[in-house]
Amino acid sequence: MSNKALRILIADEQHFQRMRIERLFNRLDYYRVVPVQNLAELLTLVDYGGVSFDLVIINAALAGEALNLVGFLADNPQVHHALVYNGEAATLSPIPVSGRRKIQIIEAALPDLPCIQRAMTIVDPRLPFVGTVNSVS
Repeated sequence: MSNKALRILIADEQHFQRMRIERLFNRLDYYRVVPVQNLAELLTLVDYGGVSFDLVIINAALAGEALNLVGFLADNPQVHHALVYNGEAATLSPIPVSGRRKIQIIEAALPDLPCIQRAMTIVDPRLPFVGTVNSVS
């Protein structure tokens, strides 16, 4: 049984990609999803929103050179866990020791359902990992 109170933030410039990721969460019965399209919206919600996020999923390209994304996610108390996708190791700073249990980085252009399921077994320990959910696009 999923924890329906978990707050999830998805950050990607592409509307289609945000919607695709949100639908994957909906398939797993998570509906408290906030999509944002740029870095300014992400920073506003995380720094000034007054509510923490259990999981932030972000396209690494969104931060570009404007922000040390890994450092920001690792040190921000409003972000409990993070999944960075489209993250080439050469373009991101190494995960600090304090953030190793908090941040996951994948090189895939977009997280798929098994990737999100793995992330949620860490974020939502009450959720049993049962393999993959049948794929319906």
